[in-house]
Amino acid sequence: MEDLPLLIQTKKLPNTSSKVQVFYPVITDMEDAIIQRKLNHTIIHTLNEMLVDQDFYNKDLVEMIANFEIKTNERGVLSLILIVYSFTGGAHGMTFTRALTFDTRTGKQYELEELFKENSDYVKKISDIIRVDIKKWNIDLLEPPFKGIRKDQDFYIADTSIVIFFQLYEITPYYWGFPYFPIPLLDLRDSIKPNSPLDRMMAFT
Repeated sequence: MEDLPLLIQTKKLPNTSSKVQVFYPVITDMEDAIIQRKLNHTIIHTLNEMLVDQDFYNKDLVEMIANFEIKTNERGVLSLILIVYSFTGGAHGMTFTRALTFDTRTGKQYELEELFKENSDYVKKISDIIRVDIKKWNIDLLEPPFKGIRKDQDFYIADTSIVIFFQLYEITPYYWGFPYFPIPLLDLRDSIKPNSPLDRMMAFT
């Protein structure tokens, strides 16, 4: 039954001022209460880290807005992003995004390297694909040429693609925003670890 889409409610952090608006997802009505608690704890813990990192308790905070987007919620896979924008003065505010991907059958959160077979050289394969896209889309880099992704690069799953992304200023100037690179799972099929969330999503391509 946990392969069905999860029920997700939007909650708002109470007792905040008008300049702080924090919305976050809460999973409800799962048959396994332990897994549900594990998922929700990871989400809230991650969001709290982001809020603290972006001056939630700073008395000079001008504005903070936190929200989320669900990218995949099916076939026992939940992939979402948490987005926090804060402004404490200056030329512009800053936005950070954290992605979380779970197996809803077990509650396990997956890092990028856990989605691929050992010795599959997934870092090089993904980096090569992104390198082509950077050239094709004429993306301005802070330090060309593109050196490649980290083994724990930010990602989320969107249907039958994995989307690799970078934070503001990580590889591009601010005006480029967040660079997102969607990669069809079929392009990585030889590297995907069996029984991983990617494997489960690719089975329906």
